[in-house]
Amino acid sequence: MRAVLAASDDCIKVLDLEGRLSFMSEGGQRVMEVTDFEAIRGCAWPDFWQDASNAEARAAIDAAKDGKSYRFHGPANTAAGNPRYWDVQTSPILGRDGKPEAILSVSRDITELRASEERYRLLAGELNHRIKNLLAMVQGIVNQTLRQRDEPPEAAKARLIDRLQALGAAQDLLMSASRHGADLKLLVETVLAPHRFGTRITISGPAVDLSPKCALAMALATHELGTNALKYGALSREAGRVEVAWRDEGGELLFRWQESGGPPVAPPTRRGFGSQMIEKALGSYLGGTARTDYAAEGIVLSLRAPLTGLAEP
Repeated sequence: MRAVLAASDDCIKVLDLEGRLSFMSEGGQRVMEVTDFEAIRGCAWPDFWQDASNAEARAAIDAAKDGKSYRFHGPANTAAGNPRYWDVQTSPILGRDGKPEAILSVSRDITELRASEERYRLLAGELNHRIKNLLAMVQGIVNQTLRQRDEPPEAAKARLIDRLQALGAAQDLLMSASRHGADLKLLVETVLAPHRFGTRITISGPAVDLSPKCALAMALATHELGTNALKYGALSREAGRVEVAWRDEGGELLFRWQESGGPPVAPPTRRGFGSQMIEKALGSYLGGTARTDYAAEGIVLSLRAPLTGLAEP
């Protein structure tokens, strides 16, 4: 039994009916980073938990006193102060009279599982956001194409098919950018191809190689900016224009997205998922700073990032 307890990565404890520690398995001391159990013997177990988890721990003790098992999840630091997330099961230890005389508590470290669940929720939120944007872009492309009422139906159909194919190519680039990287100009041109009705969008700048991480960040941000311009900004009106330009200034990339001719712009009352993603992706992934100015005549996004880090893996 000693060997089993020592090999287990579960933190197995015995508490008295007041919730004080009287035993902790060798494996439990290892995962809890306890170097001297005697230093914490007799400590109140609920004190290791904070806020809502503290209340859960006290409820677990009360349940064990009543002869019932209890389970909860919650965060608690190890003895070394490192944060962990635990799956906890408590049960009464019955005496010869059939009444609880102690409490068994088994805690399992599920920190990695919790982190995986958080990543899944983030990816699911991003996927949901992309799908909504994709549908909005299709709607905007159809509306833009059908505005020219003097155009023969076959010509309008051909233009619509071309633009939808360009949209598909942009989606493919979003997927491949995370694996292969891309040239900045090719990336911007491909992502914005579905929106380029005539001369409404101008793109200019020198060749810049992007690593897969940076290419994905630029693709996501450009895709989001183009979608927002089509839904609410300059591209939602016939007279609207977008200028995308970048340059090398002393070893730094200066990237600028500027809209004009669209509806009057006012700063948003709250920051949505898209705007947060743009600034986070550009600022964090490219190692620079991104800023959005909500000028009345049109949104302006500015990015400044060191060129030396853009091509590095």
